[in-house]
Amino acid sequence: MDKETVKKSIEELKKSNKRNFKQTFDLIIVLKSLNLKKPEDQIEFYHQMHYSVGKQIKICALVGPELAGQAKELFDTTIHIDDFPKYAKDKKLLKKAGAEHDFFVAQATIMPQVATTFGKILGPKGKMPNPKAGCVVPPNANLKPLVEKLKKTVRIAAKTIPMIQLAVGKEDSKEEEVIDNILTTYNDLVHRLPGGKNNIKRVLLKLTMSKPVKLE
Repeated sequence: MDKETVKKSIEELKKSNKRNFKQTFDLIIVLKSLNLKKPEDQIEFYHQMHYSVGKQIKICALVGPELAGQAKELFDTTIHIDDFPKYAKDKKLLKKAGAEHDFFVAQATIMPQVATTFGKILGPKGKMPNPKAGCVVPPNANLKPLVEKLKKTVRIAAKTIPMIQLAVGKEDSKEEEVIDNILTTYNDLVHRLPGGKNNIKRVLLKLTMSKPVKLE
């Protein structure tokens, strides 16, 4: 997949799909020759974009007293360990928190309580605080760099269906930024696939209300 093909596809989609709101560019990658019943063939990793995808990434902090003050200043939502019993008793509240946030950051020293209280809801959604994404932090952590990183991070996963779809920018994003997000995401995925490009069936790009166009 080359830069010029991506550029032409973006221009084509913008011209032929005018709407009265700013649409999102979605990258769709269809995979092949993977047996997703085998854990070694399942895909799951965190990719950091160079540029914003135009979507607000909402982050929730699960903390003890050591990080509570800092977290309240930086995160969309902060849940103190003292409030965990309230969430444990109220499944609606728990589900609401799980649905509203893209990432959960947890203080390492309270991870057992996090797992007990939030695990059943966040686990199936793939949203449990993940050390690989830097989301399990020590009680003396500086949280600002982590927040800035997570605002440009996406979870890429193909565990049951051989397809990945994710936002890579908005219609009014700078064209070169959308191109960069597409190419870096694609290259990162290829690098992680067991068969590299041989595991890619096709690559498509679409706007929210458009039909997809083929990139590869």
